[in-house]
Amino acid sequence: MSKIKYWVGFNVIPGIGRAKFGRLLEYFGDLQEAWDADAAELKAAGLEPKSVQAIVHRRPAIDLDSEMEKLDRYKVKVLIQDDAAYPARLKEIYDAPPVLYVRGVLMPDKKWSLAVVGSRRATSYGREVTERLVTDLVRNKVAIVSGLARGIDTVAHRTALATDGKTIAVLASGLDIVYPAENQGLSQEIIEHGVLVSDYPLGTKPKPEHFPRRNRIMSGLSLGTLVIEATEKSGALITARMALEQDREVFAVPGSILSATSKGSNLLIHDGAKTVLDVADILEELNLSTIPQQLELTELLPENDVESVLLKHLSEGPVHIDELCRSSSLPISTVSSALTMMELKGMVNQLGAMNYVAVREIKGI
Repeated sequence: MSKIKYWVGFNVIPGIGRAKFGRLLEYFGDLQEAWDADAAELKAAGLEPKSVQAIVHRRPAIDLDSEMEKLDRYKVKVLIQDDAAYPARLKEIYDAPPVLYVRGVLMPDKKWSLAVVGSRRATSYGREVTERLVTDLVRNKVAIVSGLARGIDTVAHRTALATDGKTIAVLASGLDIVYPAENQGLSQEIIEHGVLVSDYPLGTKPKPEHFPRRNRIMSGLSLGTLVIEATEKSGALITARMALEQDREVFAVPGSILSATSKGSNLLIHDGAKTVLDVADILEELNLSTIPQQLELTELLPENDVESVLLKHLSEGPVHIDELCRSSSLPISTVSSALTMMELKGMVNQLGAMNYVAVREIKGI
C-alpha cells in the first residue's frame, strides 16, 4: 500500500501518462524516489521541461495520505500495472493506464467480456436490438462493458443487470462523479453487481476530451466491440477504431440507409466490420459458440508434460499466451508450438489476439 500512494500522486498531476511513468520507473527504480526527486533529477530521467515544471509546481499541494483516505472513503481500489489483479487483457494495449481506479468487484481475466456502444440518441430500434443482443450475450456468460452514457450504453448496462449478468462501466471522470447525473442510481446498481472503472483521479469532472481517452479502456477490457446505432461522427466509432488498433474484433448492427443514426454503423460494416444479425454472429466470430453449457464434454489425455502444465493454467475463460508463458515458466516457442497442436486436437481454442481457452474436460490434470 505504501508504494501505491506515489502512483496515485503522480496520476493526480496532469500530463503524467504511461510513457512518463515508464521513464520515472526506469531511472529511479521506484516512484517514491521519483516523488522526492528535484527538478534536475526529473530532467535527467527524460522528462521534458513542461512535465518537470508540472511536477515541481503541483507536488507540494498534494497530500498523499489524504488522497489515500479519500479513496478509502469512497471504497475505491487502486490497481497499478504490476498488480496481479490488474486486468491482463487491458495490460496488452499500447496505452494501458498506469493507474486504474475500481469501485465494485472486477471480473477475473478469464471472464469473457464485450464492449457494447452506440448512440446517445438511441431510437426504439436501437433500444430493442440492444436489449435482445445483451440478454443473449449474458445468457452465454459474456460480461457487458460500456460507458454509462445516455442511450445505448444505459440500455446495455440495465439489460445486463436485469438478466443477472455482469457489467463494467468505464467513466470519463473520477469515480466520485457520475455523468450523466440521472445515472447515479444505475451506477450504484453496477457497483453492487459489477464494477465502475476509471483512470481519472477522484474529483475529476467529465470533459469532452476525456471521453475518447476512456474508450481505449472499454475496448481494451474486451474481446471485441459491438456498435449498435452510431452516427457518422459518433464516439462509438472511436471505440471501434481503438478496438482495431488493439487487434480486437469489431461488430456492427446494420440499420436503415435512410437513418442518420445508423450511418456510422453501416459504414463500419461497409469497411469490414462483422455484421451482427443475431448473437450467434458474435459468438462464432470469437469462438465462444461452444460455451460450457453447450459443450458435450469429451475426455482427453495430455500427451506430454508441456500439455499438462499448460492445461493447468487454462480454463473456460481466455488466457493470453504471454500470461501462459509467465505462469508456466515455459519459453514462448515451446508454448506456441504446444498450443498449435492442442488446438488441432480440440483441446484448446484461440479466441483471437493470442488468447486461448480450454474447450474440453481433460482427464488427469
